[in-house]
Amino acid sequence: MVKPTINQLQEEFAKHKYDFTMKFHLVGVRSRANVPNRFDDLVGVVKDNEVYWFTATTNAGRHWLLNLMNPKGTAMVVPNQYKNSWVLGYHKGQYKALTQYAPIDVYRDSNKNEIAEVTTNIERGIFGINIHRANPNAISTLVEKWSAGCQVLNNPHEFAQLISMCEASGNKFFTYTLLNEWL
Repeated sequence: MVKPTINQLQEEFAKHKYDFTMKFHLVGVRSRANVPNRFDDLVGVVKDNEVYWFTATTNAGRHWLLNLMNPKGTAMVVPNQYKNSWVLGYHKGQYKALTQYAPIDVYRDSNKNEIAEVTTNIERGIFGINIHRANPNAISTLVEKWSAGCQVLNNPHEFAQLISMCEASGNKFFTYTLLNEWL
């Protein structure tokens, strides 16, 4: 996937009428390839007039698509801008991450196959959709149980960099904008 430049991001935000004026915010780009169970997406930090990209998944792993945690289906964040919807907290009480603070929209994929899919079943709420890391000691290649709908970075060192940037920002709340790949 092509990593969008700051100018390409600004243009895409403008198309959707999303706010790009914040000095610090987070962006996700969901790959159109949608390779099952792979980290084929991007999560980025926009800081002032620069963007820093990290490899991630914005889709649930195979395990949770086949074994529904929620009878309505596995969560998949709907592309949109979610202002001030995450805060620094602890993922499952274990390590520092960005934890969901305000309601967001998710698709509910309930057909129990290995592909995370857009559906007409959309739900709004607080679901524990966090922005966190996969394996703490190594770069992960398969999503599997690392995501049941969360936005997950596969590289623990890149995740530490993202959290450090969030801490240094001085923000209490964090805006996350999820886009579909357009380049």
